[in-house]
Amino acid sequence: MQLIEVTTARLSKDFINVNVLINNKDPNYIRPLDQDIEEVFDEKKNKTFRHGKAIRWILKNDKDELIGRIAAFTNKKYRNKGDDVPVGGIGFFDCINDQQAADMLFDVAKHWLLQQGMEAMDGPINFGERDRWWGLVTKGFYEPMYCMNYNPPYYVTLAENYGFRVFFNQICFGMKPKAPFAAKIIKWHAVIANNPEFFSDHLKKNQLEKYAGDFTIVYNKAWAGHGGLKQMSKEQVVILFKKMKPVMDERIILFAYHKNEPIGLFANLPDLNQWFKYLNGKFGLLQKLKFLWLKKTRPNKKFTGIAFGIVPEWQGKGIDAFLVGEAGRKYVQTDASPYTEYEMQWIGDFHPKMMNVAQSLGDVFESRRLTTYRYLFDRTREFKRHPIL
Repeated sequence: MQLIEVTTARLSKDFINVNVLINNKDPNYIRPLDQDIEEVFDEKKNKTFRHGKAIRWILKNDKDELIGRIAAFTNKKYRNKGDDVPVGGIGFFDCINDQQAADMLFDVAKHWLLQQGMEAMDGPINFGERDRWWGLVTKGFYEPMYCMNYNPPYYVTLAENYGFRVFFNQICFGMKPKAPFAAKIIKWHAVIANNPEFFSDHLKKNQLEKYAGDFTIVYNKAWAGHGGLKQMSKEQVVILFKKMKPVMDERIILFAYHKNEPIGLFANLPDLNQWFKYLNGKFGLLQKLKFLWLKKTRPNKKFTGIAFGIVPEWQGKGIDAFLVGEAGRKYVQTDASPYTEYEMQWIGDFHPKMMNVAQSLGDVFESRRLTTYRYLFDRTREFKRHPIL
């Protein structure tokens, strides 16, 4: 077997192709857009390079066939609560079902991270934000959502045999959006909806700046400072909204208000993978035209939660039920809505309050589990899971 560092455009294509070769016989596999992977390792497009480094390798067998890949990275801003050693990351791991091959990939990443002064490695994680390419699928091996990892079940054995241990689990919750709401959702929705001080409103694309400001208020109060999440400025959210605008369904991005002050949000998007799965990883001019055609001719039946939060002073007072009830009453449960499936983005099991909020929404179920693993280079050091927030 031969390890090769990715240093050329040809090798970058090989890096992408490993993922395809390993997974393309799985009917649930959806090939990621090539550009979404390439941008992670593009210093001009990924701001994480300002305070970090990344390196990639591919693995070939004696017949010169691609059989594995891995990336390793350092990020000065990557830190979890309770960390007492410098931690690097690995990601974009793919490998045939062969422990020796997997060990070679894990070893080369470990040795490089040791040279960078790291004392542990987490993976698979992203060289960037946590809402993409984070965690190993350990439950729910069906079609991945957009920019979500997907892997064969045997990866769990390869990682744990090497010595990786569970640092935290990432839980996704699903709901049947057309099903009747649980009694407590109906009850609390009625209580809030009958109070004239409260109302809901959905995002409108022609007023992005207004709703970006409302999003910023709720986000910074509800999430900033938790799990490594940073404060966001209104300007950042405006840029984010403008990027999302072509794929937004404004009717499934809702806000709750008390006396015109934003106090909660329930932000969702159509699952883009339900369209992208027909593009075979490409997004050139022809694929963009096909994408527009698909949007018009193939109603997307699945939507996904990207942000759900209530400002602290209103948590536990029924605002979450009000938002869910409003989403159903105004659109999702009407005949006009095409959506029959719903899945939230992951919540770390180290955040029981947010887990409770998700589970309080009614008839939810654990739809998928991903896992962030950690490997301590000093094998005598005590292993600690991510502390509870």
